[in-house]
Amino acid sequence: MEFSRPVRFMKYENKVSILEAQGGPDPLLVKVGISAVSTGNARLNLEQEMPGWDFDAVASRADALWENELGKIRIESEDVSLLRSFYTALYHTMIAPSLFSDVNGEYRGSDKEVHHSDGPRYTTLSLWDTYRALHPLMTLIHPDRMEDLCRTMLAIYEEQGKLPVWPLMGCETNCMPGNSAMPVLGDMLVKGLVRDIPLREEVFRAMKESSHIEARSLGNLRRDGYLAADKNAQSVARALEYCVDDDAVYQVASLLGHREEAAYYYRFSRSYARYFDSSSGFMRGIDTKGRFRTPFTSVRPMTDYVEGNAWQYTFMVPHDVHGLVGLFGAERFVQKLDSLFITVGDLGEDAAPDISGLIGQYAHGNEPSHHVIYMYDYVGMPFKAAPLLRHVMTDLYHDTPDGLCGNEDVGQMSAWYILSALGIYQVAPTGGRFVFGSPMVDRAKISIGGHVLEIVVHGQGKDRPYIRRAVFNGSPLTRSYLDYAELAAGGTLEFWMGSKPSAFGTAQSDRP
Repeated sequence: MEFSRPVRFMKYENKVSILEAQGGPDPLLVKVGISAVSTGNARLNLEQEMPGWDFDAVASRADALWENELGKIRIESEDVSLLRSFYTALYHTMIAPSLFSDVNGEYRGSDKEVHHSDGPRYTTLSLWDTYRALHPLMTLIHPDRMEDLCRTMLAIYEEQGKLPVWPLMGCETNCMPGNSAMPVLGDMLVKGLVRDIPLREEVFRAMKESSHIEARSLGNLRRDGYLAADKNAQSVARALEYCVDDDAVYQVASLLGHREEAAYYYRFSRSYARYFDSSSGFMRGIDTKGRFRTPFTSVRPMTDYVEGNAWQYTFMVPHDVHGLVGLFGAERFVQKLDSLFITVGDLGEDAAPDISGLIGQYAHGNEPSHHVIYMYDYVGMPFKAAPLLRHVMTDLYHDTPDGLCGNEDVGQMSAWYILSALGIYQVAPTGGRFVFGSPMVDRAKISIGGHVLEIVVHGQGKDRPYIRRAVFNGSPLTRSYLDYAELAAGGTLEFWMGSKPSAFGTAQSDRP
């Protein structure tokens, strides 16, 4: 810490220092440098990143940096509160991952040792939360940072013997179920954002080895083929997350031509069906004898789930929605999905506070629900998704201090809003298929690498949530989705909105 003029420490009580500035009426300026490596590096960071004492120049530079980043998406809307909500949300999505390496390339690794890197190293990766929307958003507006983020996660793998789970300031917290680095890395590779071929093989090796560690119930999963509820805590939540993770490894193996491994991970990625109880229509815990755990309750959270109940986790199959529909049968699936938004019940006093933003049993305040409304597109009913999406965006997000219905979770809550307000959302964590919803903006320009995607919404209105037709680069578009490659190439996507449901996206061939 440096001061613009001399100061004197008057006293130190209860961890509070009282300073007295010496001489002159000018404002006292303070500069602070930080480092996870050493005080010497903190000083070096300060000297190189903020050498002078021109406060206004520093503020102007910060403004310019933020204007450049926030300007990657430029929207138009007559609703001022929507503009405030949108850009506040976009700002939230850029607070993390945070830079962890110093100006000389040194950083504190997950093994607590000091390492050197030629590129940036990041921390604060809330992967269980952010693989769902924040990282897909980053592939759109920060594609140039994906390879550095990939190298960061590989460095953590080398330092601690597994890919990161929830790394925070050089520490592995092991927080939340799943190996959620898998879909983040898988999505980068499938979208072609990791161009270094040897690096792709390193990613695949790290994925394979991290998926076969003994800890976090993975040993039991590989040996038994499923997670027994009487041997594994949080068995259903862990199992369903591992299915998402294994789907990512399957896709990377397929991309790199590793057929045997692809078949192995595909089989595990579809093992979610083992937990499906067709008689009740819920994902349930299974014991070592293959029986569903009893007693069972659908509304009150049980130890088989994490921050949720059976209603929310029954739909936790974002990587294979059609497979989940097949377990129910199409008609019964729609009935179950409809029921999710109207079923009420007492969650009980032991329910996690994260189960918030409730619409029936749909909990928008927590991440396992974030893809669920978009599942209507997969059964040809985007007209059912549209009013629900509008309800969430207008009633559960506000331009006020309490403008989120749940924990921000390091940008995930806001990333959902950003993508949904634009009218696109990536449901499958790995792969890059963006499903249409109900755009709220009048117009948007998104800078994607060296290209610009323009979204134009005709007939926007509070009571006009339904997409009636769409045009992409001048050609009529009847399907209710676009793939990442199409979006990233730039162009113009136009929507025409209406007050009544339409047939858009309902045909079997037009579904994601």
